[in-house]
Amino acid sequence: MTSPSLSQGANLPVESTQVRAELSWSARAGVPDVDASALLLTDVGHVRGDADFVFYNQARHPSGAVAHLGRDVDADGVVDAIAVDLALVEEAVHRVLLCASADGGTFGQVPDLSLRVLDAATAAEIARFDMTAGIETAFVGGELYRHRGRWKFRAVGQGYASGLAGLAADFGIAVHDEPAADPITAQPVATPPATAPAVVPVGEGEEALPAEMRERLSLRKEQVAVSLRKQGADGIAARVILVMDSSGSMDRLYSRGVVADVVERMAAVAAKLEDDGVMQAWTFASHPARLPDLRVGDMPEWLRLHVRPGMDEPEHGLLPSQVDMTAVGFGNEEHKVIAEVRAYLRDNPSAVPTLVLFFSDGGVYCDDQIKRELKAASKEPAFWQFVGLGDADYGILRRLDTMRGRRVDNVGFFAVDDIGEVPDQELYDRLLSEFPKWITAARRKNVL
Repeated sequence: MTSPSLSQGANLPVESTQVRAELSWSARAGVPDVDASALLLTDVGHVRGDADFVFYNQARHPSGAVAHLGRDVDADGVVDAIAVDLALVEEAVHRVLLCASADGGTFGQVPDLSLRVLDAATAAEIARFDMTAGIETAFVGGELYRHRGRWKFRAVGQGYASGLAGLAADFGIAVHDEPAADPITAQPVATPPATAPAVVPVGEGEEALPAEMRERLSLRKEQVAVSLRKQGADGIAARVILVMDSSGSMDRLYSRGVVADVVERMAAVAAKLEDDGVMQAWTFASHPARLPDLRVGDMPEWLRLHVRPGMDEPEHGLLPSQVDMTAVGFGNEEHKVIAEVRAYLRDNPSAVPTLVLFFSDGGVYCDDQIKRELKAASKEPAFWQFVGLGDADYGILRRLDTMRGRRVDNVGFFAVDDIGEVPDQELYDRLLSEFPKWITAARRKNVL
């Protein structure tokens, strides 16, 4: 039985211990040669060595947990498969990336590209992810990952314009066009990269930050730059706007410091894309409220004053700059804050495109109002990247990519179980995977 195709970012539990990941596409004239591969990553998002890269020239991991099975070709198309025995995956491995590379063209030239995860014993389909692509020559289709002692599958859909070498290098492996041969097998081997760390310039106000926060910001800015380079978009500038859910269900994420950490991680995006490193910010629940602009040098105090849960009342009263969170309320009214941000964009035009980073933990129910706002927003120079915090009901947000009646696809969405467990590089890759594509499409449609 065929299961419904997952949307990008969607995830589901994997109960089977032995699974088979099948990358499939239609074979036609002019279609590039495509190969499946897998990367075994630790909790910091890197391989431990060359052996953690499983591909056609290194078809089996030493642990026996992952193997490249090779291709089958029939009248229906081509399938290249990876076998994963989750019971054999070592404790140090937290994620198994299911990847692909294209030789002689881009994934935009590969028709009917799909990733299926099957129970190896019964051949029952566990998950299916139908993918679309453009200029990418390497792709992370999905990942098997540990979450609270269980395995899950996530539909990733992250492309790399820099090819297999760029994808592999991002996770700690360097693949060269003419690699050295193994003296025993005479097969090409992957070698670790030997590049010096990039020097990231200090932005305006950053010298005022505490040393540890300044170091985190510097590293994260470089990781943002890496994510943009993968999309062939290095050097782009943008205005960044942050929107944070403060409805009642978000209280635990505020109290655990999760929201403050998200804001700090998003500040690195603004520091990289904005000339002055200033980010506009909104909070919302039943009603929207604009927060003071976040300037990077003021981040510790800004987090203390303005990252507050819904209905929060400071013990000693509000300072002049603070929002009355009791007036913001307790419910979920996303369409109101979308409308307010749109009004701000109209009243404050920018010479560069706008990236809106919108975080919510679900409870979305005003589907028609949200659709109306974002359809109208498709004519405006802003891309709306929604991020779901947890496995919740996101209503229309999950279906916005297929929404008709827009001049250009101006919305992205993905959800994460626990954003604090997602490495910075992976988070920035997913945040910025669609924004450069939107810029290209928006220019073609005269939106920019």
